[in-house]
Amino acid sequence: MATTSTLGPAPWRQLFLEHVQAMASPEFVLSTLRKTTAPSGGGGVVYAPRARTCVFRGMFAELPANPKNDAELNPEGVYESDFATFTTDCRMDKMAELFGIVEQEGEDEGTLRGSGGGAPVEAVFWVRETGTQWRLRGRAYVLAPDVEGSAEGKKVIAALTARMRRKDSGAGSGGEEWSFGREITAHFGNLSPLMRGSFRSPPPGTPIAVPVGDDRLRLGQKVTSLDDEVARANFRVVVVVPDEVDRTDLSDPERGRRWLYTFVGDSKAEPTTPGGLVENGWEKVETWP
Repeated sequence: MATTSTLGPAPWRQLFLEHVQAMASPEFVLSTLRKTTAPSGGGGVVYAPRARTCVFRGMFAELPANPKNDAELNPEGVYESDFATFTTDCRMDKMAELFGIVEQEGEDEGTLRGSGGGAPVEAVFWVRETGTQWRLRGRAYVLAPDVEGSAEGKKVIAALTARMRRKDSGAGSGGEEWSFGREITAHFGNLSPLMRGSFRSPPPGTPIAVPVGDDRLRLGQKVTSLDDEVARANFRVVVVVPDEVDRTDLSDPERGRRWLYTFVGDSKAEPTTPGGLVENGWEKVETWP
């Protein structure tokens, strides 16, 4: 695997996880940019905001334990990261937004079914239980079945591992190495049979009046196999790599507080903002809310 980061955990990480674990359901709003061709023609591009609710699936490389998951798991405690994850269907409209491309009818289907991405996103968590809003701004990378075999997949692996942290030698008791492909399957196994079956639904967003053309695609299916051909072909893990984290604490109505964290890497030891503090590659500064 590519070279990993030597930095310690992000200074916001532990508190963020504590807050997310306090949520009744770890949901967040994912914001993206939709690129479309300008109606007037001429090759212009129109940008439009898009937002939808997603479910947080843990930090990448640290899949939450699920006793009902019978997938082969990666060796525990090998890597950790500051990356939020969620799962999605590669047939969703959001895929073009995660890849940052202007989707042309049918022209980009091959690209959007593979690994890649890297477009800017923002994930917003409102933690009612603590009165705190978390905003993670950065880039989203899509992990598809080709992640370890394709050129684009290897680029994604390089981008992620550059900021992942190795915790031990990287091998389990049986000597197996940590694998991105195994991690994707483990995420699929962490879902309920009904949720897995959602990846065998008719293409999202298409009119019901249009014939589906595939008898395997129906609503309400339950998938118990980890190797279901149709579901696995559509299933994707998305990794959000944050460059900025914005935490606003409104638990005290009379004294709201806000902190901005900016990733600066290991090249900067001194803060660039008045009142800032650099810790583990992140510059933290408190601002007025």
